[in-house]
Amino acid sequence: MAAPPTLPRLLADIGGTHARFAWQAGAGAPLSDEAVLRCDDHAGLEAAIGHYLGQRGGHRPAEAALAIATPVQGDRVQMTNREWSFSIEALKLSMGLQRLLVLNDFKALALALPALQADELQPLLPGTADMQAPRAVLGPGTGLGVATLVSTPRGELALDGEGGHVTLAAADDEEAAVIAWLRQRFGHASAERALSGPGLVNLYEAACGLYGSAATSMSPADVVDAARRGTDAACVKALGWFMAFLGNVAGNLALTVGARGGVYVGGGIPPRIADLLPASRFAERFLGKGRFRSYLSAIPVHLIDARSSAALRGAARALDAGA
Repeated sequence: MAAPPTLPRLLADIGGTHARFAWQAGAGAPLSDEAVLRCDDHAGLEAAIGHYLGQRGGHRPAEAALAIATPVQGDRVQMTNREWSFSIEALKLSMGLQRLLVLNDFKALALALPALQADELQPLLPGTADMQAPRAVLGPGTGLGVATLVSTPRGELALDGEGGHVTLAAADDEEAAVIAWLRQRFGHASAERALSGPGLVNLYEAACGLYGSAATSMSPADVVDAARRGTDAACVKALGWFMAFLGNVAGNLALTVGARGGVYVGGGIPPRIADLLPASRFAERFLGKGRFRSYLSAIPVHLIDARSSAALRGAARALDAGA
C-alpha cells in the first residue's frame, strides 16, 4: 500500500468566541504556529483564515480540516452561536485546496481522546477505564458540545450529536425552580441554557429573579470572579448550580452511551473553575443516579486542560483516517 501523501495542512478549531489555528507540514508531523483569534475581530470564517495565513507569510495549505462548533450536514454550514455561514465547496475552491474536511468540533475532540497525555488531564473522579468501552466528552464554552468515541473492528469511530440541547433535568426542588425560570424565558430549558458562558449568566439572572435581588450586567467571567470572592450571593448560587448541573448532565451522558471508557470534560469554562469542582456538587450529581451509582462509580472522569490542542489534533486524525 502506498504511503499517504505528505501535504501541508491547515487545522482549525472554530468556536463561538475564539478560533484556534495550527499548521501541520504533513500527516504525522507535529503541529506548529498555533494561534488563537477572537471571532468578533473577523467578518467571517474565510476572513479569519486569511488573517492567520497572512501571519504565516501567506503560505497556502494543500489540505485543511476545520473543527467547528455546529452540526455539519451537507454543503452549507451555519454556526449555532455565531452569525457565520459558508459553503464547504466554495471555501475549498476559494482556498485552492485539494481537500477540505469540515467536522463538528466535539467530534474532533473525541478523536483526540486516545492521544491525550497525562499532563493534559486532571482527574475529577477516580475509576478504572474499560478501554474497549465507549468514551464520552462534553464541554461548556460559548455553547455545550457533546460527542462519543467507540471502538469498532475497523478502529475508533467518533459520534457527534447535539447533546447540548437535551432537556435539562433537576435533582432537587431548587433546581426545579431554576429550570422553571429558564423555561419561562426560553420556552425550552436545554442543558446549554445553563451549561455555557451565556448559560452561566442565565443562572445568575435566575438567582436574582428567584431570590429577589436586582440583576446587573455581568459577563461569565464576572460571575465566576464574584462567586470566587463571595461578594455576590447570586453569583455564588449561579456557579454552584452550574457545577451541579454539569455533574448531572455528565452522569446522564455516561449512562446513555455506556461510557465505561471514561468521561472527559472539556470546553472553555471548566478549566477556569478546576479548583472549585472537587468541593462542589459535581461528583454527587454525577453519581446520584439511584441504583446505578455503583456503575458510575467505576467510571473515571477527567478534565481536559484548556491549553491542550486536542481538537486540532483530532482534526488532523480525521484527515489521516480519510474521513
